[in-house]
Amino acid sequence: MTATIYHNPRCSKSRKTLELIRHAGIEPRVIEYLADPPDSARLRELARLVGEPLNVLVRRGEPEFREASDRPDVDDEEALARWLEDHPIVIQRPIVVAADGKKAIIGRPPENVLGLLDEG
Repeated sequence: MTATIYHNPRCSKSRKTLELIRHAGIEPRVIEYLADPPDSARLRELARLVGEPLNVLVRRGEPEFREASDRPDVDDEEALARWLEDHPIVIQRPIVVAADGKKAIIGRPPENVLGLLDEG
């Protein structure tokens, strides 16, 4: 198994995180989550792996979040997961899952990934 990065190539933090992973000699599985969004079950699992509630994975400053008329209560994890599946631009980026699949981090700042790589 290898590390996995939920990546947005247009995001500088995501690009830098991917660069740090590769610099460590790891070629991760790259999931461009805007083209291939995680489903609601995977989103809840990613939050669990990060060790935070799902609402931590939300980019609240994104216009699509702020202006959404259909936005659910951010504390309703089931509804929020379904909504994020349909609005992946609002998902925090990047999210990196350790090679062993037991832990994940949000690469903000990108250097957060270094501790995860040492563990997994």
